[in-house]
Amino acid sequence: MRPIAAASLAFALVLGIAAPALSEGRAKLGYGRLVTNDYVGDGHDRWRTGSVASSRVWGPAWDGALPDDFGQLLELRFNAQILAPEDLNAPTPGDRPYAGSIALGLHTHYTALGSEISLGGDLVFVGPQTGLDGFQKAFHDNLGGQGLGAGVRRTQIGDDIRPTAVIEVGRSAQFGALNLRPFAEARAGDETLVRVGADVTFGGALDGTMRVRETVTGHRYRTVQNDLAGYAFTFGADTAYVEDSVYLPSSRGYRLSDARNRVRAGVHYAAPSGHRAFYGLTWLDREFKGQDEGQIVGSLRLHFNF
Repeated sequence: MRPIAAASLAFALVLGIAAPALSEGRAKLGYGRLVTNDYVGDGHDRWRTGSVASSRVWGPAWDGALPDDFGQLLELRFNAQILAPEDLNAPTPGDRPYAGSIALGLHTHYTALGSEISLGGDLVFVGPQTGLDGFQKAFHDNLGGQGLGAGVRRTQIGDDIRPTAVIEVGRSAQFGALNLRPFAEARAGDETLVRVGADVTFGGALDGTMRVRETVTGHRYRTVQNDLAGYAFTFGADTAYVEDSVYLPSSRGYRLSDARNRVRAGVHYAAPSGHRAFYGLTWLDREFKGQDEGQIVGSLRLHFNF
């Protein structure tokens, strides 16, 4: 079986096995996804070049706010991403190695002491076993784009499985139509880091929704929806100290940047018919010594209600 097919089958099996357990005393409350790619950002094909995030949420009910109890609201999370050097055929010496990553995880969301908490873990599969190098090569060969060189595939990050724990603590403050939410995050596993930042939301279209944070950009995408129509504008920024990264191993001589910064903005739209859309841009700072500049990636979510 091809690696990408095996990964897809594993996700289907996890979903099939986990869903009955998650649904005990719970109903499926929502589903969300976000696709990110630099082609809809700065137009290049490099570094944090593409990712997909998907979430399914179960809980007893949803009244527009997180529950107080740990483990009551559960999110099954899937993430896939491709990281690549700037040139996919003849990378500059010292540029980042190619890496494919697929993560499957379970997270819970609740409130405690006035703060919103997201806590969970993922199994992160890295390397050729994900089949993402073959997927990108076939995609570019058939639809256009720079080919993926044999040398790049040969020197990519090798197969690994990294159990990863993630916690985020945020606190929201409402000022009329504006919501300010500072947050702190810690992650240990495929990347070990601590991050602090804030998100600002302006407009009522997101009132009463549940949003979760996408790994690459930090955008918070909708999982549990509402019936409100209109616009909402989001802005955010954060900075992280990264201790280590499986994607930039020190054993290969990579030195991580002193700080990893992100700045993002996006717009959500919901039509009275139920159609919904999101588009956002994110500036990602340099992640390692030798990366000559940051990059801009675009994120997109479309939902059509028929």
